[in-house]
Amino acid sequence: MHLPFLHLVIIMLLIPWPFSSVLPCAPVGVLVPGMRLAPGKTLTSDQGSFALDFFTPSNSTKNTYVGIWFNDIRLRTVVWVANHDNPITDASSAVLTMTGNSSLVLSETNGHHILWMARTITGGNSSAKLLNNGNLVVQSSDGAMLWQSFKNPSDTVLPGMPMWTTHKTHPAWRIISWKGPEDPSKGRFSGGNDLGTPLQFFVWNGSVPYFRAAVWNGYVSSNVGLQAVSPLMYLTIYMGTDGETYSTFGLSDGSSRIIYKVDYSGKTTLWRWNTSLTDWTHIAPWPAYRCNLYGYCGAYGYCDNTQEIPTCKRLDGFDPSNKTEWVRGNFSHGCQRKEELQCGGEDSFLTLPAMKAPEKFVHLWNKSYDDCKVECSKNCSCVAYAYANLSTSNIDGDATRCLLWTGELIDVEKGGAVGNENLYLRLAAFSRKGRKGIVIKVIPAILASLLLILLLACLVWLRKFKANMTRMEDQREC
Repeated sequence: MHLPFLHLVIIMLLIPWPFSSVLPCAPVGVLVPGMRLAPGKTLTSDQGSFALDFFTPSNSTKNTYVGIWFNDIRLRTVVWVANHDNPITDASSAVLTMTGNSSLVLSETNGHHILWMARTITGGNSSAKLLNNGNLVVQSSDGAMLWQSFKNPSDTVLPGMPMWTTHKTHPAWRIISWKGPEDPSKGRFSGGNDLGTPLQFFVWNGSVPYFRAAVWNGYVSSNVGLQAVSPLMYLTIYMGTDGETYSTFGLSDGSSRIIYKVDYSGKTTLWRWNTSLTDWTHIAPWPAYRCNLYGYCGAYGYCDNTQEIPTCKRLDGFDPSNKTEWVRGNFSHGCQRKEELQCGGEDSFLTLPAMKAPEKFVHLWNKSYDDCKVECSKNCSCVAYAYANLSTSNIDGDATRCLLWTGELIDVEKGGAVGNENLYLRLAAFSRKGRKGIVIKVIPAILASLLLILLLACLVWLRKFKANMTRMEDQREC
């Protein structure tokens, strides 16, 4: 008896045929050596939050890329791209393969043209998996991490992604912008912690600083406005088992999705997913004004964020170096001291509250506030200092932060999300005493003026009094 044709087809589909690639459109949870991922085949995380697949960013181009995006949001939001500068031009022949030596390889034309590779040192029985936090990892059979996308980011920081602030055992960590809104090629802007001073986050335009966040001064940092976002969001600093220090931001249970992105124009923005609008809404973009650009106000100038429209002002004790250009709105020449420092013990420090600490500082360890002040006072080249106690920061080792400046004060701001600490500015003795001298000189002048006015008033009154007396005597004689 012959089985109906439909039954035969069903039986054939149930037989586990030894294909080397996965079935079309079937989600994949893991890639093992020999497996291939082709366009239309998706690697998903266990909970379905993220997906890795092939995509074309715009209808105007045939270039195809491999990327990761949120799988549970209808608006495709790409957070990581593998082949930024090597797009796929023939999608029909493109495959992502897990090789026998534990490397992920993206190629086209039947493997003859390699476009991207995640190379690992250790071979053997390994696999590639997309974790529930969006991290694509290659791991050995014992769970050791051989490679991860979090250490090779694109333009987006996800919750839980380590942002390395030191680079003893691995290359510098940077997020890199796209070239355009629909062009995943690497753009001009990148963001990361400065190699020389890891306490601060920079955005660079090529190799030139474009924007600088405030210097980190606590467990929850206000330098990027995280405290104002939500009580469900926090930023922490960790010391890894490899001795490296890194920061990461996390979300408490129930919080909406939040990502941090640097775009093709150089703006870094926190984006929050709005479920009612089914779209991303920005929380705070940086820089918000031209005044916030790196060094925009010149040496010894500062951006005053307390104004309705932030603008450049000069620090106390300084005048514009080029007053004509300053009035015209060109602040690049900066400012110069009214009186030079004497360095004879007569100089004093003026407290400037709610300031963003300047760039190019010297970081001293294991210092109290008094120690920090003394270190600056005894150094004739020291023009300012700042201090923070990080004892509540849950960090290992020294919990103090003494910063000294021995050169020009660059990239200073007041107020706003970045103005979060006292800056102690060194001024010449004459600058401080001069103010008292001016007051001493002005008060006698004011008193003399008042006495003169009073004397004139008395003279006028006496003349009127005499005139009235004369008139009364004339009336009596009549």
